[in-house]
Amino acid sequence: MLSGWLFSQPLLASERTILVMGDSISAAYGMNIELGWVALLERRLRDQAQNYEVINASISGETSGGGLRRLPALLEAHQPAAVIIELGGNDGLRGYPIAQLRSNLRDMTERAQAEDAHVLILGMEIPPNMGRRYTQLFRESFDQVAHDTGALSSPFLLAGIATEAALMQQDGIHPTAAAQTQIVDNIWPSILELLDLVSEH
Repeated sequence: MLSGWLFSQPLLASERTILVMGDSISAAYGMNIELGWVALLERRLRDQAQNYEVINASISGETSGGGLRRLPALLEAHQPAAVIIELGGNDGLRGYPIAQLRSNLRDMTERAQAEDAHVLILGMEIPPNMGRRYTQLFRESFDQVAHDTGALSSPFLLAGIATEAALMQQDGIHPTAAAQTQIVDNIWPSILELLDLVSEH
């Protein structure tokens, strides 16, 4: 269920749309959708008089391949000025090939750019039990795709959170409601860069 759409507001005259394509971390797994970082991002933008509607098209369990398949219809439906991609964690946890992950992220980025949307790719990391080489290549994938496509990238979404047990749910994978504001803080500099690009367009 695309539950993030529940908090979308009516468009203002000057409002633009930001589309978030993510997995359970962006779908507010284990909590009310309105407590998740995507909802908090929209709230912060509105508090700062930034007229953006944030469409949360995130689904728990989503992979980069699933996001790629869903993206064209979402681009057509919402015509976003910006797309935030928070995908790849499930690819890594399942040991999917790095080349496949990078290809999917690149295709998503280029399809969004072809529709005049600016793209921000959120950095992700996986536990070290996947092996040092795989973990390193995974970590580098997000900046690499951003570099190759001219998109923006952010540092690790859960920096300062993933290693703090009090900020993680019992599964050790998903952040708690208390961590959601810190997620927004982590990516906020990259969000401001994204908004600057949109305003210049």
